[in-house]
Amino acid sequence: MELIELIRSPWPWYIAGPLVGLTVPLLLLLGNKSFGISSSLRHICAACLPAQVPFFQYNWRKESWNLYFVTGILMGGFLATYFLSDPNEIVIADATRRSLADLGISDFTGLMPTDLFAATHIFSARGLIFLVLGGFLVGFGTRYAGGCTSGHAIMGLSNLQWPSLVATVCFMIGGFAGTHLLLPWLLSLV
Repeated sequence: MELIELIRSPWPWYIAGPLVGLTVPLLLLLGNKSFGISSSLRHICAACLPAQVPFFQYNWRKESWNLYFVTGILMGGFLATYFLSDPNEIVIADATRRSLADLGISDFTGLMPTDLFAATHIFSARGLIFLVLGGFLVGFGTRYAGGCTSGHAIMGLSNLQWPSLVATVCFMIGGFAGTHLLLPWLLSLV
């Protein structure tokens, strides 16, 4: 198999899962005890904002590896989207298609349903709720929980941190409630 085809094809859980899991011991061996995507925004603000905000007054350079990591994620996402992906390879289970169709979502091309996330919806009530309010709630929740899902679920649980267990359980409950209760209700309104 050619390398580019190996990268393009979906990897099974028993390969991708351990690779993500190996992140934790690697970071611990390198002396880093924290991992998460949301913390990089704090590092960027600390580096760029000269304001005397106590939350941003710390040695962000010590955590600059995280900025390189997030830059790699952005570059990898760009390369995968524009050079490696095939929208026809995205497989959505029939049961999921039926459930979404019952909610009025009919376009299943691409990574996200354009019925919800198209640029034309930004200034509509639907766009305001899903993009602006949803984005605010994700940002607020991340800050309130002291980190994002990846930080708590991958690194925090590996370090046996009780707050990370509580946060991860709450993320899951919120995700289930949002999917099965809030999303159908919101889609019926707009």
